Amino acid sequence: MPPFAFSNWPPSLSEDQLQELTLIATSYALSHGLLYLPVAAKQPPAPSSAIHAPLSLFPSPFPRQLFEQAQKLQHIYNTLYARIAMDEDFLDEVMGAVDGVGAVDEFVGQLWKGWKQVRDEDAVPLQLGLFRSDYLLHSTSDPPSLKQVEFNTISSSFGTLSDRVAGLHRYILFANGYYDSSPHLKAENFPPNNTTAGLAQGLAAAHEAYNVPGSSVLFVVQPGERNVFDQRWLEYELLERHSIKVIRQTMSDLAQTASIDLNTKVLTIKTATLSTPVEISTIYFRACYTPTDFPDSAAYELRFLLERSRAIKCPSIPLQLAGGKKVQQVLCQPGILERFLTPADASTSSFSQEDISELRASWMYMWGMDLNGDEGVEKALTNHGKLVLKPQREGGGNNVYKASIPPFLRTLDASERQAWIAMELIEPPEGLGGYLVRAAGPEQQRREHEGEQADKVVRADVVSELGIFGWALFGLGKVNRDEEVGWLVRTKGKDSDEGGVATGFSVLDSLVLV
Repeated sequence: MPPFAFSNWPPSLSEDQLQELTLIATSYALSHGLLYLPVAAKQPPAPSSAIHAPLSLFPSPFPRQLFEQAQKLQHIYNTLYARIAMDEDFLDEVMGAVDGVGAVDEFVGQLWKGWKQVRDEDAVPLQLGLFRSDYLLHSTSDPPSLKQVEFNTISSSFGTLSDRVAGLHRYILFANGYYDSSPHLKAENFPPNNTTAGLAQGLAAAHEAYNVPGSSVLFVVQPGERNVFDQRWLEYELLERHSIKVIRQTMSDLAQTASIDLNTKVLTIKTATLSTPVEISTIYFRACYTPTDFPDSAAYELRFLLERSRAIKCPSIPLQLAGGKKVQQVLCQPGILERFLTPADASTSSFSQEDISELRASWMYMWGMDLNGDEGVEKALTNHGKLVLKPQREGGGNNVYKASIPPFLRTLDASERQAWIAMELIEPPEGLGGYLVRAAGPEQQRREHEGEQADKVVRADVVSELGIFGWALFGLGKVNRDEEVGWLVRTKGKDSDEGGVATGFSVLDSLVLV
């Protein structure tokens, strides 16, 4: 077989084949829960319709060796971020509201202040991290190398839907062989993806460690969530495979239903549909990662109330802070990785220098905007065409790219610079294409109703981002258990800087290993 060329992907299809493939893919998605709620001014309490999630018709090519490297690195990352979350001094220095990012970023500062008050009251119990490490291929070398985009410690989404889109692509392979359009489209090149089971395994491990019969897992969710099915599949997996019940609540719900026993720190939920209060073993946050989740001081106080409970948090506030972009940048500094991965305590497991070097090799060059007075800003102004600026935010749509950087930097005063980092842009392979399918919007639906053919599939030059999932259960200075549990791929048009599916930039995808 000749060497793989990214510029030759995807294989060519006739118009009839493309239409048939779109029908097969969308039908499979609707039949197998690869779903979103449709856009609405306000989501109804009981949804009556759904649309398929945005998806790619072909899996995206990815070098087998680099995929396996990303899986291997996940175990190191699981331990690294667990240890960061347990290092109060480090987080105080980097993210704190005295000298760290929290001094100039109100959201980070509020979280840090609440955490400091809570930790002064009692020891931190076990914590759970459901993680996702995101990567792009960097094409400045031949073959390309693996480079990390970011590491996610809160609300790492699309695990269950990525499981299903991998199943979709495997189904097409078995159903029609993708019309024999490429020798690379073979079963042995489609890696298994069991992310749903893997993430549920992490939540189940936390629930079992809490060890109170009859307790439940609490999902803290955002109101009007369109990506609800990605969460529901985890709920179903927990009940059907582990006999663990889930309670879903928004922060506004919890303001009415949550209470904590001041002596035992037991968190209970009491709703109109529950005959008796239910004790909570584990709190899984699919909300509280953005300032809009905290409209007033009462919302922050509620978050700190949850943190005070003896329920295992996923994530805890320190683990959420550990996912800050400033932490990612500080880790690049000499000696910081060794602090966490080769600790002086002989009873704590260490990683080899080879492991540490491999981890460092997956990073792009980063620096803080507060570097040496004006030096950080001057470097960013000089090199802005090859940079992205990142704040301490999750959820997509927050970064500043290339030509937008100079005018943006002029709006920052010296104190605000500490909240931003600069990262050299990863350069993905040129010429890679894909067929991207989104559910018809209101205008397309109107045209279809009137008998016109609405375009649902778009051929575009694309960039594909790989995410590797993992989890760690840890606390009181020790990582009890960690696992690498699956992956996702998000593919976007090459002209789009951002990569979020929920924010409308990307489609869900899977892999063909080359």
